[in-house]
Amino acid sequence: MKRLALLVSVSSFAVASAAMAQTATPAEATSTATPSSEARASDRQASAIASKESFSTGVAKARDQLDSATSTSMLDSETIVDLGPRGVPDLLRLIPGIRSEASSGEGYGNVTIRGLPLSANGAKYAQFEEDGLPVLEFGDIGWASSDVFLRTDLNLAGVQAIRGGSASTFASNSPGGVINFISKTGVTEGGTIAATVGLDFERYRLDFDYGAKLSDTVRMHIGGFYRQGEGPRAVGFEGERGVQIKLNITKEFTGGYVRFYGKYLNDRTPAYSTVPVTITGSNADPKYGAVVGFDPTHDTLMSKYATTLLTLDGTNQVASYDLTDGQHPVVKSAGFEAQFEVAGWTIIDRARYSGISGGFRSAEQVVTNTATAIATQYGGAGATLSYANGPTAGQLITNPATLNGNGLLVPINFANLDFRGLDDFTNDARASRTFAMGKTELTVTAGFYKSRQQIDVDYLWGSVLSEVKGGGQAALINLTSANGTPVTQNGYYSFGPGFGSIGLGHLSLKTAYNISAPYGSANFKVGKLSLGGSLRYDFVDAKGSYRRAPGYSAVDVNGDGTLSAAEKRVSQFNLTTASPLAYSARYLSYSASANYRFAQSLSAFARYSRGGRANADRLVRNGFVDLTTGDLTKSSAAVDIVKQLEGGVKYRNNGLTLQITGFSAKADDTNALRGVPFTRTYDAKGFEFEGEFQRGWFRINTGATYTNAKISADNLTPSNVGNKPGRQPDWIFQAIPQITTKTFSVGAAFIGTISSFTDTINRLRQPGYITTDAFMRYTLNDRMTVSVNANNLFDVLAIAALNEGTIPASGLGLARVLNPRATSATISFRF
Repeated sequence: MKRLALLVSVSSFAVASAAMAQTATPAEATSTATPSSEARASDRQASAIASKESFSTGVAKARDQLDSATSTSMLDSETIVDLGPRGVPDLLRLIPGIRSEASSGEGYGNVTIRGLPLSANGAKYAQFEEDGLPVLEFGDIGWASSDVFLRTDLNLAGVQAIRGGSASTFASNSPGGVINFISKTGVTEGGTIAATVGLDFERYRLDFDYGAKLSDTVRMHIGGFYRQGEGPRAVGFEGERGVQIKLNITKEFTGGYVRFYGKYLNDRTPAYSTVPVTITGSNADPKYGAVVGFDPTHDTLMSKYATTLLTLDGTNQVASYDLTDGQHPVVKSAGFEAQFEVAGWTIIDRARYSGISGGFRSAEQVVTNTATAIATQYGGAGATLSYANGPTAGQLITNPATLNGNGLLVPINFANLDFRGLDDFTNDARASRTFAMGKTELTVTAGFYKSRQQIDVDYLWGSVLSEVKGGGQAALINLTSANGTPVTQNGYYSFGPGFGSIGLGHLSLKTAYNISAPYGSANFKVGKLSLGGSLRYDFVDAKGSYRRAPGYSAVDVNGDGTLSAAEKRVSQFNLTTASPLAYSARYLSYSASANYRFAQSLSAFARYSRGGRANADRLVRNGFVDLTTGDLTKSSAAVDIVKQLEGGVKYRNNGLTLQITGFSAKADDTNALRGVPFTRTYDAKGFEFEGEFQRGWFRINTGATYTNAKISADNLTPSNVGNKPGRQPDWIFQAIPQITTKTFSVGAAFIGTISSFTDTINRLRQPGYITTDAFMRYTLNDRMTVSVNANNLFDVLAIAALNEGTIPASGLGLARVLNPRATSATISFRF
């Protein structure tokens, strides 16, 4: 509480917002890897000038933030690299109003905006964009959320985020907001090579970028990275290995430009999941700690003794999958962007095709318990345990109660997703024109959006029994009944979901979602007053088929001519039949706003918006689709509606930028809880604050969001009405002070949350936390710089989610936690 009080005091005194309250198309810092002090000063000045002019994400036309009735933020590349986030979910923790649970690694974070619910994984109500177009049409595809297919590197010029506002009418499936990752385009010539090494964890990474003018009207930019290593947490194998290359070429001409670009990403990073923790105390005041021999922040249940998974694939063939792949995105994309003038109209057209494949493999635990209890539960009284692999393979565990000093076992269901195709095509074309009528201006925009999102995925499972041991050294365990009958086979309990999770089942999707959306807006400005309105009408067409593998079949997986107990628990598809998917939906989004510019440095705004989020694969996976017709069993499940009212004040003058926005939102949510479908409505009210203060060598940024959220309707559990959504804290906050001189810079980011309830029952509380990221940078000369940065400097146990709703009798729980302290050093060369 002392640290929280100190942070709030600093925030109140300093006012800022993570180098974000500046609201422009990001200036292109020449390097995200610590360039010379002169270059950094030049880039900062360019960014500051640009930020006063325009913000382009989720709006009809770029304009000065103080003339826009929106709540917006920006991160520049310098801030991103100095603070050294390890992945997109970590980076988003820097942005006020965005709640990001960065517990799964480089991607698969749980992200939401302004108290909108986090009832499942991914980012349901926010749209992730890359250079103005969606990464995926739906941000919460099961185990394939948008951030899995994004990587931060030297190509990144900045990140723009709009919360609420016009996001619902200028992008599909984005009622909460839009987060846009913007690439450099060669505006600034020169390049950087940067080599990074982990100091207290294994990572070796090489980054580069280069921008150049090929002629007076043609410029280009290329950049990327290669890396390898175990990663910030112990997995027992090389968890990180991959590459990204991005290239763009821009041709300018009178009145506009045309740009062609491409991207290749093939990266593997660990997919961190839940870890065992001890829970003592009471539900209202619990204490969380580590089990003996296992550090919940540094260790995982991944191991060098569990690197392959045997199961049946989507065609019922025995297949071996590489569990070290973890999060494995493969993206091959190409696109163009063009802007030109026709008869006074500004035309902007963006189009991209992305071929997306790869996979996702993670350890999804059911429960952890004592070895004795688990042996009895699944093997019966008198069952025995032995090592299935590792250095003591075959050895009997004579005293399970003392196993590894903790006496624990964990049943693991490995989620094994085969992304056969998540291909996406998107085209967004719009035309804008401003009509001057004396002292008034009318700006009109009309556009058409078209996308096709393929979801061709096999959801496959396999279950094993493992000891609880840190350092990536856990062995698989065999279980034998009292009469000598093996319950497991080489540590496998089943070749499909196991340990009571048969409801998961294998699932094979072959579906596509076509979205067409005309939209338009009008903004009328008279003097200091601006009035605006926008409309969007989305047509959603879902087609395809899917197969489930309910129950178990008997399959001789190892081909030895006999069926073990585990081989009688195999998930197998019926390949002769498939269920259809065939439904359509349509919905209207709209937004109306007013903005008043009291003075050059002060404005106020108000806005009301209605936006929709079309649901996709979760409807199939959670039983909302009729098995015979392919239509929805409940038509309202097709789209969830979000309504928002917001109003705020903005101030910018003499190095000080402030913004405070109050909001009220109502959101529908069609989802499932442990396979049981539900529909809920949530109400959220609160305010968000952000700003920046800079004077000479000192800069400080702070942000805070207060949310009072409640469940207002719940068809599955009516008693939840009036409760808070799970994992929804009242406060999240950031403070980022830094000092910069010609030769060095030092700074930190304090990011935190207060406590919240673990689920909608509102019994067990999970603790709040404050993590500290810090950096130091020293300029050796005009071309070379060295820097050190650390994430979670004080190695805080930061719990993002818990599986338990109350303290179990065993005193054990499963938690998702943020990464531990991870310190790295970088040397960069600018040319």
